[in-house]
Amino acid sequence: MNRRTVLSGAIIGAAAAATGAAAQETRVTKPKGQTGPRNLITDVAGLKIGQAHDAKARTGVTVILGETPAVAAVDVRGGGPAGRETDVLKAENLVQEVDAIVLSGGSVYGLAAADGIAAWMGMRGRGYGMGGGAGVPPSPIVPSACLYDLANGGDKQWGMDTPYRRLAVEALEGAGDTFALGTAGAGYGAQAGGLKGGIGSASSVTAEGWTVGAIAAVNSVGSVIAPDSRQFWAAPFEINGEFGGLGSADLSAAHEDWGSAKFNPRPRENTTIAVVATDVALSRVECQRLAIMAQDGLSRAIRPAHAPFDGDTVFVLSTGKIRIDDPAQRNIAVSRLGNVAADTLARAIARGVFEATAYDGTTAGTWKALG
Repeated sequence: MNRRTVLSGAIIGAAAAATGAAAQETRVTKPKGQTGPRNLITDVAGLKIGQAHDAKARTGVTVILGETPAVAAVDVRGGGPAGRETDVLKAENLVQEVDAIVLSGGSVYGLAAADGIAAWMGMRGRGYGMGGGAGVPPSPIVPSACLYDLANGGDKQWGMDTPYRRLAVEALEGAGDTFALGTAGAGYGAQAGGLKGGIGSASSVTAEGWTVGAIAAVNSVGSVIAPDSRQFWAAPFEINGEFGGLGSADLSAAHEDWGSAKFNPRPRENTTIAVVATDVALSRVECQRLAIMAQDGLSRAIRPAHAPFDGDTVFVLSTGKIRIDDPAQRNIAVSRLGNVAADTLARAIARGVFEATAYDGTTAGTWKALG
């Protein structure tokens, strides 16, 4: 090899290294999206969130409240769901809008939370009316989904007086634009694989100014972090270090390696329940497609997802603040919103576990305790 060949090789190698470094710098500095001002689902205009919990029972309730009725849909992928008023959301059925959605702990007992919301709203004349005479109350439409937190060590000896109706009304009356993440609301008693679960939320704003928000109560059988790592599976979608900023460079797992998933899972004891919302006006059918696409957020954030042991359920709400009249543009918009919704839901799931704290105020069993 002569001197010219060596010199040429050195120049080529240096150029390749510079190109690689530039490419790496580009990857690091590439914008990853924009959140709303709160980075919460309440960045979607027309929504408020209320939460309440019972520390003794280690359970809680989260209420998603529309200022006015919102078009809604639901997609259920888990093998062990606990839900109420989900059939009413089918496209062929009469009522197209909901007044609120409830996420709750308590498994089947938590379904009582929607009773409290319905009674509270009915007293105030809110709900679907059939034109009845004086004294006939309307029928509030309040779909709900519940997760299993009965075996988390809390006192569940409530007999005939479960706390969920009371908690739901307390949450509703305190609804607002901001709310706690982590060990709060429906995520208070949650366990996400081998880590403390919780309530998480995130938002995204597109270039057109469309807003997508998500809220999730994470009680999954699967793990939200990679094996032998603190890195969240949702790391590729993280914005502004919202759940630790560890990046995604080393994310990997063998196809049979579930990492810190729950040991010996049992049916109906594991669930991630969520609501995705947008301010873009969508029909019931379009909301259904958005719900189907948004479910991919669970697969991006949890390994495994949609198992027979899970009750994974995703609701979608459209508050209708922004209208798109061109049918062709609407189809494109739904496709884009669906992808953004999946990413936003994945981020919300990671934030729920990232922000979770232990019941006794320490960090034992939490993501932060891994550091």
